Amino acid sequence: MTSAFTLSEPSRWTSPAVFSSPHSGDRYPAEFLATTELDPMSIRSSEDAFVDRLFATAPSHGAPLLAATLPRAYVDLNRGADELDPALIVGAQRRGANPRVAAGLGVIPRVVSEGRPIRSGKIPLREAFRRLRHGYHPYHAQLDTLLARQRDAFGHAILIDCHSMPHDAVGAAPLVRGRRPEVILGDRFGAACGRWLIDGAAELFAGQGFVVARNAPFAGGYITQQYGRPARGVHALQIEIDRALYMDERRLAPRHDYDDVAARIDAVVAGLSRLMDAATPLAAE
Repeated sequence: MTSAFTLSEPSRWTSPAVFSSPHSGDRYPAEFLATTELDPMSIRSSEDAFVDRLFATAPSHGAPLLAATLPRAYVDLNRGADELDPALIVGAQRRGANPRVAAGLGVIPRVVSEGRPIRSGKIPLREAFRRLRHGYHPYHAQLDTLLARQRDAFGHAILIDCHSMPHDAVGAAPLVRGRRPEVILGDRFGAACGRWLIDGAAELFAGQGFVVARNAPFAGGYITQQYGRPARGVHALQIEIDRALYMDERRLAPRHDYDDVAARIDAVVAGLSRLMDAATPLAAE
C-alpha cells in the first residue's frame, strides 16, 4: 500500500523550518477510484497540484519537506481526526456545529471543489478509520517528530504549511493597492506565529513581485491552528498561492512560465529557511 508521505531531508540541517505540503498527494488507491462517480480530472480538483514541486528546494536550503502522497479527496490531513461526516460515514457521531463537516469537507471528504459529490451512498466507519490509520496518523506523527527535532536543535521551530488556492477564490480576497492578491499568508490573526515570521514572509514574497495579503479569506486551517504554539517555541504559517500563476487549472498542467514562477518561489523558500526568532537563542551551530 502507498506510504502516506514522502520526506525529503537536507544533507545539513541548518534551518529551524519544516515545510509541509498536506494537499499535494496524487496517488489514488484503486479501490477508491472504483467507487467514485467523478471523472479523472474532477476527482483531482481538490489537489494542491505541483505545490510539493514548488517547495521541493527546501532541503537544499537546510530544511526538510514533508509531502502527502495520498490525495485530499481520500483523506484530508488539514482537518481534525474527529471531523467525521455523518452524511457520509455510517455510525459517525455528530459533534456540534462544524461548518466544514456540514459542507462535506470533513477529514474524510464527501465532496470535491464546487460541492461535487465524490460518491453515492455511505461508507462504513471502519473504512474511515482505515484511512485515518493508513494516511492521516502517520503524516501527523512525522510532522510532530520533525517539529520537535527542530525545536530541540534550534530553540524554536517554524512550520511552513504550503497550499494553493483556486483562482476563483481570490475574488473573495480584499484588494491590495487595487490588485487581487496572489499569495495569502495565514497566521490565525496572530495566534499561530510571532509577528516576525508573517512580516518576514510577506517581505520575501513581495520582494519577488507577488501581491500579498494576510488572513483573508484564508487565516490558516487545522494544521496552522493545531501546531502553531508560539509560547512553546513552535511558529506556524499557512501559505496559499493562486494556482493560476503556475498552472492551467482546467488541464492540471504547468503553465509555460512555470519555471519562472518556481524560481521566484525558490528565492522565497531560501529566505524563509533563514528566518530566525530573534528572541530565541540559537541552539544549533
